[in-house]
Amino acid sequence: MLQIFNTLTREKEKFEPLKPGEVSMYVCGPTVYNYIHIGNARSAVAFDTIRRYFEYRGYKVKYVSNFTDVDDKMINAAKANNTTVKAIADKYIAAFDEDMKALNVSKDIIHPRATENIKEIIDFVSDLEREGFAYNVDGNVYYRARKFDTYGALAHINVDDLEVGASNHVNDEEFAQKEDPIDFALWKKSKGDEISWDSPWGKGRPGWHIECSVMSTKYLGDSIDIHGGGEDLIFPHHENERAQSEAKTHKHFVNYWMHNGFVTVGDDNEKMSKSLGNFITVHDLLNELDGQVIRFLMSTTHYRRPIQYNDASVQEAKSNLKKLQNAYENLNYRLDDAVDGNDPKADQEIRQVVADFIDSMDDDFNVQNGIAAVYELAKLANNYVQNSVVQADTIKLFLNNLQELSLIFGLVFHKAELNDDEILQLIDERNQARKNKDFIRSDEIREELTLKGIVLEDTPQGTRYRKEK
Repeated sequence: MLQIFNTLTREKEKFEPLKPGEVSMYVCGPTVYNYIHIGNARSAVAFDTIRRYFEYRGYKVKYVSNFTDVDDKMINAAKANNTTVKAIADKYIAAFDEDMKALNVSKDIIHPRATENIKEIIDFVSDLEREGFAYNVDGNVYYRARKFDTYGALAHINVDDLEVGASNHVNDEEFAQKEDPIDFALWKKSKGDEISWDSPWGKGRPGWHIECSVMSTKYLGDSIDIHGGGEDLIFPHHENERAQSEAKTHKHFVNYWMHNGFVTVGDDNEKMSKSLGNFITVHDLLNELDGQVIRFLMSTTHYRRPIQYNDASVQEAKSNLKKLQNAYENLNYRLDDAVDGNDPKADQEIRQVVADFIDSMDDDFNVQNGIAAVYELAKLANNYVQNSVVQADTIKLFLNNLQELSLIFGLVFHKAELNDDEILQLIDERNQARKNKDFIRSDEIREELTLKGIVLEDTPQGTRYRKEK
């Protein structure tokens, strides 16, 4: 039974989709005024992993993730670069696509832009105005938050507590216009020559929160299964989305609210943020690391837990990724000399590992226990290929499950052939291990080379090798 932790109820709940066999997911995307940082990527990877598991379990997933391509940051970036808001958006959406490709995030995503949905946004705000949930003050349209009876429920905060803090983070003009300090903007009056659209309230542009309500309901319907994003979006963004969507449609907006944890950097677990100047863009990181390593690090941490990004976590990801790749290569090597048939004992062990994997992932997508099952599968595979005789059907069963389960984490294996330099490097490492009397490591290297068809011969003149494959 698949269970999901719902931020609204703060409980794990049995997953029951609105339509049998189908899942509708909306995940808040980036504001495209710069390259995305690894915190943005964390959300994309976490929900792509969740999406892949749904598909593994047989669900058809419709996934929407927006681009916010008009807001103050976009306008400021355009001014600073003496260009247009659209040009800035086009540049960084293209960069986003390249980053997602490197991280092997699924391409099958609907990516609407806010600026492509202005008519729908205006219609949505007009409906809220007719319902009495919105009011216009000199071209600025605000939402009456207190009129929505359960406002604050998603974030589990009291409306009266909000009122105390609200006046501290709005400018004097806004504060003077609002009926209530906790009200929020749906439509913003344009200033000077900044980007704007005609509307019933004059020239202006949409507020941030309204964009996602419009794009979610437009592409997925008034009610959806899952709405996701970083935990920093719970309030005010998702709280406001919930309020304005349900006020407009009179329907339950989201069945399961899901939020991923932050990324921390360094050994001190400092939260990554642009204000602290410690953020890392994926664009820069890909110059140093393979995208599969970044993906593996992010996809194997439970989505609700923070990810610790530092040298140690990167090295651990590299090491574990290599272990899985080695198991894949070992299986492919032995497939060449496997005999027909299967090994019932090994097949049963494989099925048990897969069952353990599903049990873990069904528990709110517990990827840390899930990847532990994949490691166990790799360990069983490495033990099996040591047999003098191996059965082809069992080797294929190992391979198919290793690839299927790893793909949920975004990993794709490739057959790799060792070149002479790599062989010599491993021989040098083995010789050093023997000199250090690290015979365990020495034997591991010999075993690794043997499984790749490399035979070592230790002679008085040194270690020689030949390729049997």
